[in-house]
Order: sequence, then structure tokens, then C-alpha cells
Amino acid sequence: MISPSPRLLAVTAALGLPLALLHAVLPELLPVWLGVAALAAAGALLDAAAVSRRFRGLRVSLPELARLTVDRDGAIAVTVCEDTGAARALELALAFPGEFECPAEVLKVSLAAHQKETQVDWPCTPRERGRFTLEGAYLRLRSPLGLWMQRRFQASACEMRVYPNLLAERTNLAALFMNRGMAGLHAQRQVGKGKEFEKLREYTAGDSYEDIHWRATAKRAFPVTKEFQKERTQEIYVIIDASRLSARPVRDGAPSPNAKATPANQLERFVTAALVLGLVAQKQGDIFGLATFSDQVDTFVRAKSGQSHHRALRDSLYTLQPKRVNPDFSEICTFLRLRLRRRALLFFLTNLDDEVLAESFARDIRVLSKQHIVLANTMNLPGVEPVFTRQDTTGVEDVYRQLAGHLQWHKLRETQRVLRQYGVTLSLLDSATACPQLVTQYMNVKRRQAL
Repeated sequence: MISPSPRLLAVTAALGLPLALLHAVLPELLPVWLGVAALAAAGALLDAAAVSRRFRGLRVSLPELARLTVDRDGAIAVTVCEDTGAARALELALAFPGEFECPAEVLKVSLAAHQKETQVDWPCTPRERGRFTLEGAYLRLRSPLGLWMQRRFQASACEMRVYPNLLAERTNLAALFMNRGMAGLHAQRQVGKGKEFEKLREYTAGDSYEDIHWRATAKRAFPVTKEFQKERTQEIYVIIDASRLSARPVRDGAPSPNAKATPANQLERFVTAALVLGLVAQKQGDIFGLATFSDQVDTFVRAKSGQSHHRALRDSLYTLQPKRVNPDFSEICTFLRLRLRRRALLFFLTNLDDEVLAESFARDIRVLSKQHIVLANTMNLPGVEPVFTRQDTTGVEDVYRQLAGHLQWHKLRETQRVLRQYGVTLSLLDSATACPQLVTQYMNVKRRQAL
């Protein structure tokens, strides 16, 4: 696409107005004026024809994959190649999705003579996680005389993966990630002597009778004692509900490193909390796994450890979005029961403020609670609290609103009581402190050696 530049408009005005005035004064010199105008038009046309040749040997390439983080400044590396080695000055533009913010719409790139490759970083800030695509780049060049500008599109696909931002949560839980000596949570006091069998040894005075291995004692004809150690590499799983209720907005005040953007829905908080809990479990020497579900099981990542495993968890979560379906607790519970042979700690991040869903969860969770430790967590909605907890009641509408919140709070308390009968603990998470709450639950289980 070719278009006139401001210089061409200025030259046309500067040349056309004097010629028009001279024609009015000296009309007998009309052939001269027409000749001057024709020469100017011919020069402009030749300049327009020359601009297309300036694109020869000019190529723009984007990286195949770019990894970014929500609300953190990033950049896309754009490589401009000039095979002819001529000096060029061009304008570059990328068609970013609406979820991105860019400080500039156009970047000016100068190619020096005999410089065949130039790389520029296009700054951008994503505001939502997910997978996005850039189809290519738009180039605009001026003609040799600067009278015309031509724009061309060069295809070069770039996949942009935007991951959740864990910086704020890691700042809040800084002690968990300290790695200097014995700082942070490297030295955790645990109650008891441990339950994981390590070895057999000869009985010594003071050993408890309950630790004697009677079969080995009978075989060896002298007392043999079982020795235990603290549990290591325990299996931790987070099960995320991505059904319709997870699309509800969270309470205002959720932490975000950028004040312009806060997590849009409950699922954002679930995803962030799951990744942070995975980092904490890795620091504690446990293995961490993940499952997501809605009306079916969407994702299952078996528990492992290591940086590559954490990247696999992050890749499985960054595109997760709420679905307009009801959760199928029977499907996910049966799925986990068949695949988890070893006793594990299961964190359910779901919504149980709906009475029908709470009954379904209480009925189906019995399949898992007999073998595993199940901790159910639901997001606390604004206004769901005992009546007259707030002191800012100003009218009848506030009273009725608090009564409605009290009824919902009472139903959650009933759900907690019912689940407690099956050995399941239900906790209410606040959107601003969801990650510390989950980490606290995890560390309490570790201290009690409940696994």
C-alpha cells in the first residue's frame, strides 16, 4: 500500500499555488506552467516507482516463542535483515492483541550500511495470561525523495505465552524461598518421631515395645527394633475447579504488582495459589502434582519435582479458562482414586457456596477421604459473614444484605460440619491471602506428620 507523505503535500502546495498565481498574471505562458507541472509530476511518479525497489532484500523475523508474565514489562525481539547491505531507515509496527499494552505504536529502525542484521526489542506489558499470537510485522519505507510512503506486511508467526505473576506472592512468602544457610523454612520442627520405615537395628535399652519387629526377633533369636525417619518426598496434589462459578470476580484488594490490573476472577487466584504451593512443596522436598476439571477431567500432571516439572505445571495452567458448565465431582474423584495408589495430600480449590454442589461434593469425596488427606478450599465471597459483623449498617437495605450473607455463611458452616464427618477440612480463602493460607495448611500437615 502506497500513500503520499506530508512532504509531497507540502511540495504540491508550494509549487501549485505560485503556478496558479503566475497563470492568472501571465496566461499566455500556460504551456510553460504546464511543462513545469508535468516535470514535477513525472519526478513524483519516478519516486513512487523507486520506493517499491527499496523492499528488496529486506526481511523481518519474529521469535517462534516468547514467554512473558502478567503485569511485568517484557519485550519481543524483532530481527530486521538487509541482504543488500544498504543503509535504510524504516518504521516498524506489530499488531498486538488488546490484552497487551505498548508504550509506542511504531518503532523507527535505522540500518547502517553493510549491516545485514539488526535486532530491536519491542517493549510490551501483558495484562492477561494465556496464549496469544502475532501473525507478522508491518513495514513502512519512504521513497528516495521522501514524497511517498509504502507499507507492506511480512508474515512471521510468533507465539506469546503469558504466565501468571508470582512475584507478589513470592514477596509475601519471602521466607519460604530464602536459600542462605538455615534461613527461612529449611528447619521445620515436626511433632513425633516419624512414620517412614528406614531400617532394623538391634534392640537397646529404652526402646518402646511397640517398635519391636516381632517377626525379625523370632527369626534372629534376639530383640530387633524398627527405626523410623521423617517422611520425605510426600505427594501433594492441587485439584482446581474450572467450572462456571470460578469465573466470578474476586474480592477487591487482591495483591498485584501493578495497580492497573488485579486478578479478574477466582480462577486466577486458584492458578496463582497452585503454582506458589508447588514451589513451597519443592523447597520442602516433596513432590507436587496437579489436576484441573470442570464437567470432565481436563488436565492431570503426576507428582514430580524439579525445575522442568514446575515449567510443565506452568505450561498446563497458563491457558486455563472457566467453562460454563457445572463441576462433575464424581468424575474427578473416581479419576484420582484409580490413579493415586499412594497416600497423598489433596488440595481441592473449588466453590461450595452452592448448596447443590456442596451436597454433590460431600457425597463423592468419600471415595478419596478414606485413603488420602483432603483439604477443601473455597473462596470467601464479599458479604458472606455473620450478621451485624460490620458496623457500617445505615439502612434497611444493608440489614437485608447482611441477613442474606449470614444465611450463606451458615450454609457453609453446615457444609464444614458435614465434611468433617468424612475427615475433610473445609476452609474459606480470602482473595488477598489465599496463597499464605494454603501454605499454612500445608505446613501444618507437615508438622503433624499426618501423611
